[in-house]
Amino acid sequence: MATNNSQVNYSDYVRKFWKLFLYSFGGVILFFLLASWGFFGKMPSFDELENPDTNIATEIISSDGVTLGKFYKENRTPVKYQDLPDHLVKALVATEDERFYEHSGIDARGTLRAISSLGRSGGASTITQQLAKNLFHGEGSKFLPFRIIQKCKEWIIATKLERQYTKQEIIALYLNKVDFVNSAVGIRSAAKIYMNKEPKDLSIEESALFVGMLKNPALFNPTKEKRKEKVLNRRNTVFDQMVKNKVITKEVAEALKKRPVKINFKPESHAEGTATYFREYLREHLKPIIKKIEEEKGEEIDLYTAGLKIYTTIDSRMQQYAEEAVEEHLSNLQPEFNRRQKKNPTAPFLDITPEETQKIMNQAMKNSERWRVMSINGKSDAEIKQSFEVPAKMKIFTWKGEKDTIMKPIDSILYYKHFLQTGMMAMEPQTGHVKAWVGGINYKYFQYDHVGQGARQVGSTFKPFVYATAIDRLGKSPCDMIMDSPFTILKGDNNDKDWTPNNSDGKFRGLVSMKKALANSINTVSARLIHEVGAPAVVDMAKNLGVTAKIPNRPAIALGAVEITVEEMVAAFSTFANEGVYIKPQIITKIEDKNGVVIYQPVPESHDVVNKDVAYTIIKLMEGVTESGTGSRLRWAASAPSNFLTGVPYNIKGPVAGKTGTSQNNSDGWFIGMVPNLAAGVWVGNEDRSAHFEATSMGQGATTALPIYGIFMRKCLADKTLNVSTKPFERPANMSIKVDCAPEPTRVIDSTATDSTAAPVDAQPDTDGLDNL
Repeated sequence: MATNNSQVNYSDYVRKFWKLFLYSFGGVILFFLLASWGFFGKMPSFDELENPDTNIATEIISSDGVTLGKFYKENRTPVKYQDLPDHLVKALVATEDERFYEHSGIDARGTLRAISSLGRSGGASTITQQLAKNLFHGEGSKFLPFRIIQKCKEWIIATKLERQYTKQEIIALYLNKVDFVNSAVGIRSAAKIYMNKEPKDLSIEESALFVGMLKNPALFNPTKEKRKEKVLNRRNTVFDQMVKNKVITKEVAEALKKRPVKINFKPESHAEGTATYFREYLREHLKPIIKKIEEEKGEEIDLYTAGLKIYTTIDSRMQQYAEEAVEEHLSNLQPEFNRRQKKNPTAPFLDITPEETQKIMNQAMKNSERWRVMSINGKSDAEIKQSFEVPAKMKIFTWKGEKDTIMKPIDSILYYKHFLQTGMMAMEPQTGHVKAWVGGINYKYFQYDHVGQGARQVGSTFKPFVYATAIDRLGKSPCDMIMDSPFTILKGDNNDKDWTPNNSDGKFRGLVSMKKALANSINTVSARLIHEVGAPAVVDMAKNLGVTAKIPNRPAIALGAVEITVEEMVAAFSTFANEGVYIKPQIITKIEDKNGVVIYQPVPESHDVVNKDVAYTIIKLMEGVTESGTGSRLRWAASAPSNFLTGVPYNIKGPVAGKTGTSQNNSDGWFIGMVPNLAAGVWVGNEDRSAHFEATSMGQGATTALPIYGIFMRKCLADKTLNVSTKPFERPANMSIKVDCAPEPTRVIDSTATDSTAAPVDAQPDTDGLDNL
């Protein structure tokens, strides 16, 4: 029988199969080894895995623990695992990686399923692999060979991460790194921007919404009205996954699905939010501090990526009340200003020539962003000026919100020149801690800071410095009588011409006490005092009180012909509330690095200015201002709210020391007030001094600035958690200066006479009569 020589030799096929298998397996192993050795590109080192190089926003924190804002390139502020709600973690695992707690970085079952279905069953990336991708190479390549290499790297990094970190730490790292769009990087920023909450306060449906966004944050963005249904369906898919993985019951899921998607979208930017002017001032204030820290540590610190925590002195509640006070009053006062400008052909400017008006407008054009950009692009001055005459679409600021309009850029400049501006600061006298800082009415549209940046003429708020000098140097008392009558300071040392100061109402009262003179802001008394004590002594007093502006050695400074910032004025007044000790304003309590190590703590700057008796005497003098003088409307208590002309019922009952001030032509209105543990100052005026109220009744500090202080204090006193004092200022033991004066009648004499004649008059309005300087 013949043999079959064609019989198949299966052993050859077996050998070839195993050879192919071993070569393939070896090739895969070699591929992974080469990848891990960095042959296909750098792999993260042990130190990089231990400390991933991520951009962490620097956080600005208030004294009461509230985040005021951030400095960032990537708006990301990490949270710890224990600060994540349990339902957020469970929703994440149920949706993104069901076997997260079972694998060691790679889900073999999921990977095989994805390969066998050619990816139709979904991706196989675990949470750890997604973290590896986000940390070390970002978005996956569209080119298949490169994507295979990236995937290989993700597997290697994922297994290393699993050895390096606990499962809880991986969850936290992942949620801290995910980009939820709209400048929300990480779950904390997302919770703050989309819900205005901390992550721990998220509801289960809010957590499901964020987990649903992970698949495609741009596609499932809840701020997009057109994608509302997609977002809802995706969120409900997360509920289904939670049911599948037995995190919630089907009944609970069905009930949750009926709830609509709700967000409280508050985008974070440097130009919006709380304490915008303060944050910008802080940024500049930090530059020398960061430089000093860098020198001490021997390494560079990027404010925008270092993850610092800047602990500030600002109290978020007081800051809110200050911003509300500004809006409540100026949104009410602005329409009245505009109404009174309707018949002014040069509105909003008064008493200037057309040439002066054009000069103002030309300067405003040159200071604009439009001019800067067109100049960079090579446009001539004539071309740029012509562009200001071409109508354009724009958003403009109004007190009722942003408004879309079409306007010539030159007209928009004139529109913004109408707006009353303000600067307000509140400070704790005993520590120098700044508690509130409002540098203007809207940082997005008006970026000039009127607290720390802009110095304005202070008017009668300078008078307490004159009184303090006279009391300290000459031993005077608030009860001392001084003549309110016409007189002239002759030309002499430090006075280049004869000066005859006037009272704003043109009336004179004869002999009055110093207490009454300051309460009613009588100009001639301040002038007599500076004539007695000497202008240089008053200049020295102002310098000791922290005023850095150059002050001329002239008697006219007694009426406030000096430009000083709100910050310096509040600090100076606080000295009297702090028993005569000046403390430089503090805005930072400490700075921590991203690991919580304190790297900076400021040392308070302070020095003695006057003794306790003198300081208390000035306080008593300024209490007279709010009791019976130009600041007495703080005490008004009406049965119903009234307008700014008759005074809002602030009903401030506790002791308040204060001073109003109004500069020449009503260009600047001031009020500075103090209780024992809080001083606050307010300035109100237009950007240009030539734009102002014509009538003193409207332009004086008692009308423009004092109401902001009154509203602010009313809110602060109503908030018992702030512990703003309603007690009297502490009187020094064995007081050496007489401060308790007997009542005196109000008298008036003819403006041309030199002796007093009895005739009762009302307190003169708060203006400083500087027009005769």
